[in-house]
Amino acid sequence: MSSRIPRQFIDELLVRVDIVDLIDSHLPLKKTGNSFVARCPFHVEKSPSFSVSRKKQFFHCFGCGASGNAISFLMDFSHLDFVEAVEDLAGFAGVEVPRESIEYQSGQKKGDLNSLYVLMEQVAAFYMEQLRTSDEGKKAAEYLKNRGVSGNCASDFMLGYAPDEWKALAGRFNQKLLIEAGLLVSSENGQIYDRFRGRIMFPIRDKRGRIIGFGGRVLDNSLPKYLNSPETSLFHKGKEVYGLYELLEKDAKPQRILIVEGYMDVIALAQFGIHYSVAALGTAASQAHLDLLFRFSSELVFCFDGDKAGREAAWRAMEPAFSSLKDGRQIRIMLLPQNQDPDSLVREEGVDGFISRMQTAETLSEFFFGHFSNELNLSEMEGRAQLVSKVKPYLEKMPESVFKEMMFARLKELSGWVSLDVLENAATFASKQSLKQAPRAAGRKGPQDNGRLSSARVAIALLVQNPRLAEVLEQREIDWSELEFSGVTLFKNILQMIADKNPANAAVLVECYRGAAEEKSIKALALLDSQVSDDKIDAVFFDSLDRLLIQARETALTRLLNKGKAEGLDAEEKEALRKMLATK
Repeated sequence: MSSRIPRQFIDELLVRVDIVDLIDSHLPLKKTGNSFVARCPFHVEKSPSFSVSRKKQFFHCFGCGASGNAISFLMDFSHLDFVEAVEDLAGFAGVEVPRESIEYQSGQKKGDLNSLYVLMEQVAAFYMEQLRTSDEGKKAAEYLKNRGVSGNCASDFMLGYAPDEWKALAGRFNQKLLIEAGLLVSSENGQIYDRFRGRIMFPIRDKRGRIIGFGGRVLDNSLPKYLNSPETSLFHKGKEVYGLYELLEKDAKPQRILIVEGYMDVIALAQFGIHYSVAALGTAASQAHLDLLFRFSSELVFCFDGDKAGREAAWRAMEPAFSSLKDGRQIRIMLLPQNQDPDSLVREEGVDGFISRMQTAETLSEFFFGHFSNELNLSEMEGRAQLVSKVKPYLEKMPESVFKEMMFARLKELSGWVSLDVLENAATFASKQSLKQAPRAAGRKGPQDNGRLSSARVAIALLVQNPRLAEVLEQREIDWSELEFSGVTLFKNILQMIADKNPANAAVLVECYRGAAEEKSIKALALLDSQVSDDKIDAVFFDSLDRLLIQARETALTRLLNKGKAEGLDAEEKEALRKMLATK
């Protein structure tokens, strides 16, 4: 039975946990006035610009713009997805996460998953013990030593050895769990045996440090050289990479992440102090892999062999790469010299030489267009036409960004029909992107404001920060059709959301908008300082609303009077005008 976390539980959790207490447990806060401050954990700064509001249950950095509620903080600070952040927040509050079924399908209960995580830890410990103490394991340890792997490095990566036996695990651990974890294989005749035998074992950990699978390498030239865990309820090779947990333990925000081909490449580089490499698990890097890695670094470097197979592998990475690229993200392609792998190259050229190669590796755009320039004759019209037809589908997969506009500009330049409007469109797009930083729907302070917030912005901000105002608003008879101001659509949307979800505070209301088109505007309004004291919130809110209603009536009255003079009014409009004049 598949399940999800009930929305009501998430809302109650946000009310139960004080965001100040939560963040202070990860990042020491200092009280300043009505807020708590610290140096921002999301960017480097000398003086504190990271502020946490107990009243709003919200954090905001005035330096880098990071903001959100308790769930958002855990997602950003601990690099968790939404469900993981809710689970961590529930753990902080000391409560269990309930689940509600959504459809019937085969799957695992949470208790079963916990049992599997425990089993994987126990099996990893068994393999590590075998590497240290068994006669076969000592041969494996000697192999690692000859490869330059130190004891400390082996310990960091929890390296072990699977005995060359058919039932080394079956007699020690729960067989049912071993099968579910992919560690036992059931043959057609019903025989059960260990999947990994006579191999050096590489535990695969997720970003939270939990062992989700294993990779195994033979000590000789027998095939298959490497063997990975199969797909299980814990392990999905298309979504995980090897070495990410170990990388984050060394540096939570690496400048770049190097994507190599194998387990030993990751370990060899770590041995030389290059702790920021990971490896895909027996499959080509997917968009899910890249989106995962871009959560921790803005620059990814693909490292491939320089032979034909390596270049083909590099080209296969283009499709997921283009789908993952947004402004601020960069991908480089590092092709190694012939007959070299990362281990041999770093030993031959040294760490500085290896890093220099990485830093000067081709950018994605250089590699991409270079591939077609070498393949097609661009001096001929036919070749340039082929260039457009082959390149365009890749570029269209890219998210809207300035980089996408520039890639199209480069395509038009190479194909011979570039025009100035391409660059102008790119500049226009960049301008639009910068304007999006402020929520248009909520109104923007302009010269006519004289430094004061508009009535519309004050009213909407106070409603977001104090959802209880919607209940008081229901007691007043308001003709909503009269309201016409910049932001009225968002205002009505917020009222409807409060009516539907009944959020207890601003943090819960903002959570209701997670992933919605209005999320940025709602966050900005939640952070807005309206300079209103607690005891005057109701009065200022309704005063702002009254001003908007008066303004709307005057606008409607002027419109009817002008229309009456110009072309006359119908019966309904005449009645509306009569009522307005009677109440004026």
